Amino acid sequence: MLKKILKKILRKTGKLVSGIFWYPRDLFQYLRLGRKCGALQNQNFKIFPQVFDKGPGSHTFDKHYVYMDRWAFKHLLESRPPEHVDIGSSIRFLSMASTITKVKFLDIRPLRLDFENFECVEGSLLDLPFADNSVSSVSCLHVAEHVGLGRYGDPLDPQGSEKACQELKRVLSAGGALYFAVPVGRQAIYFNAHRVFDPHAVLNYFSGLKLEEFSAVNDSGHFVKNADMRDFSQAKYSCGLFKFTKNP
Repeated sequence: MLKKILKKILRKTGKLVSGIFWYPRDLFQYLRLGRKCGALQNQNFKIFPQVFDKGPGSHTFDKHYVYMDRWAFKHLLESRPPEHVDIGSSIRFLSMASTITKVKFLDIRPLRLDFENFECVEGSLLDLPFADNSVSSVSCLHVAEHVGLGRYGDPLDPQGSEKACQELKRVLSAGGALYFAVPVGRQAIYFNAHRVFDPHAVLNYFSGLKLEEFSAVNDSGHFVKNADMRDFSQAKYSCGLFKFTKNP
């Protein structure tokens, strides 16, 4: 993980150094062209350097989140629940989900969004404000791996992720669906960022629930539908996508 961070810093540094040379050149060329055609007349022209976005390599995105959000949203499109509860997932997923159903969003850091069909509830994944067996559709995407590490102001707890899974299992109603995502691969704790889980450990955390689907985003950033868990037990930093249901 440290190696990955250092590589990112080196790439940024290289782009910054390169930008020191090409940005003034582009600026003066643009000014010359603008004066020549008169396009700068009556314009409030300001300098606002952006030097990290040139070249095809700059078009990057977090593949875990893009594929994960699409995966969960497709399931909601198919099931069309009258209400969906989400705990701590991405704003992009919330924006999509709230277009097709009522969304109740819970997080320790309250979020205010001008979305229709959206309600924010302040609360903790370790103490969900829902009765046992009361939530028929719930998601928790790329969240549980952080619980108990203090990164987001939550209390330190070495068993935070396991306790979070128990809470999700507690509130899920009979016949209900849980969409769950965490980093999977060789078990590790990257303090205070996140944990990585063997996908079979996730199954143990949710013992008693039925696994309907396991898909994944592999270390190369490719989406694998209906993946084999054995292929991900030794991954570095993949994303496991689990759909669970609770038997009636």
